Amino acid sequence: MADTQQADTKAAGLGHRELGLTDADVMAMYRLMLLARAVDERMWLMQRAGKIAFVISGQGHEAAQIGTAWPMRHNQDWMAPYYRSIASALAFGMTPEDIVTAHLAKGDDVSSGGRQMPGHYGAARYNIVSLSSPVGTQVLHAVGIAMGAWVRGDDVVAITSFGEGTSNQGEVHEAMNFAGVHRLPVIFVCENNGYAISVPLAQQVGGGSVAIRAQGYGFPGITVDGGDPLACYAAAREAHDRARRGEGSTLIETIVVRLTSHSSDDDQRRYRDPAEVETLREQDPITLFGNRLLVAGLLTEDADMSLRAEVKAEVNQASARAEARPDPDASTAERWVYAEEAG
Repeated sequence: MADTQQADTKAAGLGHRELGLTDADVMAMYRLMLLARAVDERMWLMQRAGKIAFVISGQGHEAAQIGTAWPMRHNQDWMAPYYRSIASALAFGMTPEDIVTAHLAKGDDVSSGGRQMPGHYGAARYNIVSLSSPVGTQVLHAVGIAMGAWVRGDDVVAITSFGEGTSNQGEVHEAMNFAGVHRLPVIFVCENNGYAISVPLAQQVGGGSVAIRAQGYGFPGITVDGGDPLACYAAAREAHDRARRGEGSTLIETIVVRLTSHSSDDDQRRYRDPAEVETLREQDPITLFGNRLLVAGLLTEDADMSLRAEVKAEVNQASARAEARPDPDASTAERWVYAEEAG
């Protein structure tokens, strides 16, 4: 009995129960973080092997994405993601096979039937709106979804994500201003990794804060540790509750690390201090959260190894199935691109 009480005290020290999360919830969050990383790493290997043309990574963003997506209701709320939203897409229901299939541009890819470039996540079946290549346009789409829900009286909250570089685009200002004026149920998530491709934060965000801009739109803006999924969950849950109460939008700025170059076409060693790049792994959110679970007694080293092996096997199987899927039929190239007559 004493051992059980001690274990329960250790687990309680994680702080998840005060947020209404169970032990099973936080372990599921950790597994999704591992899954997102494994899918991400697999796509890099496939790109280097010449199977995928382009990869834009979410490594280092997993905690922020899983934490902010966790309060959203499946098949009810909507998401307008951005190109790094691998973990967010998984949290919303997409599978590893869906994501790899999209990068391979297979004919039955759920995001676009092989018509979008990699990183353009979307699927109506999961309430995920496909983004466009011009950065920031998805933020307008999220506001449009929220506006439509408000007009119909539907209980829907929209969430959208973007980088701090994208936050400087005019579309983002227009979207937030409109959401502020009409008190729309939108959660804006800025995943601030400190670099807009190669341009550091100090040279692209006046004042150094994205969250503070929310004051100008009439809704709260908060900054959270994007390496802590529980902190991100707490912020997103409050934002979700506010939106459902009719109190309008929230801007959440999550401070994250970008563990890879901007994309497979970039080499961050050309513009980042080598010492900075070398220390990035010390801020890996998966390692940090895994260590917290170990300290809390919710995870053991053996269980962690077993979980990682399970995730690796899942990604292996998903990748094999994705590669076996049919390529697009060239005769259908114009389908869903131009209007077609009913008949």
